[in-house]
Amino acid sequence: MLSQRATLAARAARRSFIPIRPGQQVRNLATVLPANPLARDHRVVVVGGGSAGLAVSHQLLRSGRFSPNDIAIVDPAQWHHYQPGWTLVGGGLKNKEDLRQPLDSLVDPKFKFYNNGVETFSPEENTLTLKNGDKLSYQQLVVAPGIKVNFDSIKGLPEALADPNALVSSIYGYDFCDKAFRSVQKLSSGTALFTQPVGIVKCAGAPQKLMWLASDFWKRAGLYKPGAESPIKISFATGLPAMFGVPKYSAALEQLRVERGIEGLFQHDLVAVDGNTATFARPDGKDKVTRKFDLLHAVPKMGPHTFVKNSALADAAGYVDVDQSTTQHKKYSNVWSCGDASSLPTSKTVASITSQAPVLVRNLLLSIEGRSPEETYDGYTSCPLTTDYGKVMLAEFKYGGVPKETFNGWFGIDQAVPRRAFYHLKKDFFPWVYSKYMVKGRWGGPKGWIR
Repeated sequence: MLSQRATLAARAARRSFIPIRPGQQVRNLATVLPANPLARDHRVVVVGGGSAGLAVSHQLLRSGRFSPNDIAIVDPAQWHHYQPGWTLVGGGLKNKEDLRQPLDSLVDPKFKFYNNGVETFSPEENTLTLKNGDKLSYQQLVVAPGIKVNFDSIKGLPEALADPNALVSSIYGYDFCDKAFRSVQKLSSGTALFTQPVGIVKCAGAPQKLMWLASDFWKRAGLYKPGAESPIKISFATGLPAMFGVPKYSAALEQLRVERGIEGLFQHDLVAVDGNTATFARPDGKDKVTRKFDLLHAVPKMGPHTFVKNSALADAAGYVDVDQSTTQHKKYSNVWSCGDASSLPTSKTVASITSQAPVLVRNLLLSIEGRSPEETYDGYTSCPLTTDYGKVMLAEFKYGGVPKETFNGWFGIDQAVPRRAFYHLKKDFFPWVYSKYMVKGRWGGPKGWIR
């Protein structure tokens, strides 16, 4: 009997032996045993359960190379929001409640989900510490927690947003995006002021999207028309020297602004709100400018989360310091980043993530095999600019502000011309494909569905 048991044990041992190939990383024995739900050591830790974090983690899982709990997701949020849809909420085209889902419902059960925030990174030790004191170890780390919207960066703005009687709103927060359309509906005369700050914002075109929709709404209601006799006057105050950062689309938007009689206040950076007075900083220390308003749409400054900015992973500006082509960290080869938290020098949009995520995933998998990155990201991003109810200018471009237009390449269509077909992409197709496919790692933007 003992001899038979010994023979069976030897056979089982031979079956369980896995030879190690040259250059292959050796996994801890615990990772090949049945998954331990209490284990805090993981092959990959993904910080962030937003657009970038969910896309990357699910694409990694769908590679078939990971067992349950090999991949961990870290995020303290209770809800996952489709933030590009907040522009549509501000225009009265969507309900904000329809654009969010419980975050844990989007996390595949094969992941280990830590519904907590990050306190510190220790990349030299391949660990990070959570807010509750737990320490996680990793072989590969993906940092994609997005960026923070700093409403208090504009003095008096939080109070104005909280005041239900003030026609002050912002599409950059779940609590206030629907206030924007209520404000547009209430205004029948006076000055409507729309702002954009200096510096990084989520989707550089979004601050003016609501302005174009509002102007069309008031035009249809007989409250706005170019000229001095218009009951409503519209001003666009931007911290930038032009309407948009890409020359082709900036020229088209400038022409639209002039045609519609909208005042352009360039290099005006909103710093304070007091009653119905807005105060703007000017470049080079020039005197501040004040403007009266009857409606204000304000866009706060944005920036990296403190736990990223104060870490060894950050560049001088506080973003995760990665190679702009491979998404790999410049110092720590097992650290990766994409999306808003990364230093990738392109607009921070969901569209950019559709191209960044597959590059990151492919290069991370190559790294696990001991190989160098091969896939490259060219800076592709997109900004669907709602110019009317029923029309969108579909800006698509790559590094250097060079247009990279999907439909121009396919059909020779000039995407700087607003079109109804692009409107339905923005309003209907993109929200649908996002919730059904992108957050599940199955959407690659212009390249279509990912198998």
